[in-house]
Amino acid sequence: MAGVVVSGAQVSYISQDCEEIPEFLGRIYGHMAKRLDLSFNLLRSLEGLKTFSYLEELILDNNLLGNDLLLPRLPHLHTLTLNKNQISELESLLDHLAEVVPSLQYLSLLGNMACPNELVCKEKDEDDYQRYRYFVLHKLTNLKFLDTRKVTRREREEALVRGAFMKVVKPKDAKEGVLLLKPWPDSNSGNYILPPWISLHFQFTKAFFSTFCPKLLCSVAVC
Repeated sequence: MAGVVVSGAQVSYISQDCEEIPEFLGRIYGHMAKRLDLSFNLLRSLEGLKTFSYLEELILDNNLLGNDLLLPRLPHLHTLTLNKNQISELESLLDHLAEVVPSLQYLSLLGNMACPNELVCKEKDEDDYQRYRYFVLHKLTNLKFLDTRKVTRREREEALVRGAFMKVVKPKDAKEGVLLLKPWPDSNSGNYILPPWISLHFQFTKAFFSTFCPKLLCSVAVC
């Protein structure tokens, strides 16, 4: 088939401008492919992956995949790269991956709004990125590599302790994601409060704020 490169159990279908996975790929190669590279296409849906039940590696870089991304259950998949797509909602993606790819050990999300680093916003710094890593590791506890870095023992320990507090969200009316713990100036009182569009799932304590958000006042308002 034109555009398909096959080497053993590795199948590549790169730069073909396809918006969905062609049916023939699954029909011909689904039963034998362990590595599938679909990078540099125009993919918005992954429905055609259902027949690739033996996949161990899946490369989906440089596509148009967004927050509605849905993978079939791939029990053997250990490597997934989604670099440079259009993913902005991190938590829903991680919950989905935890359910359908239980063997995942390597994940890369660089170049997405959900991954707060300088590739998507120059205002993001290493602290923003590290908090993102803690949250991802809190959700996907089996990861050994995240983006370009090996997961360290210290990161695992930190993720267990405070990973749940490092959620990254994207406001509906904003173009870039914000960290849940970023303080927001209140125009009325002059104090710092949590952003009003964030719906908290739990109540933070003053001790937590003083530890992780020293700029917040002790009289912080929780919305």
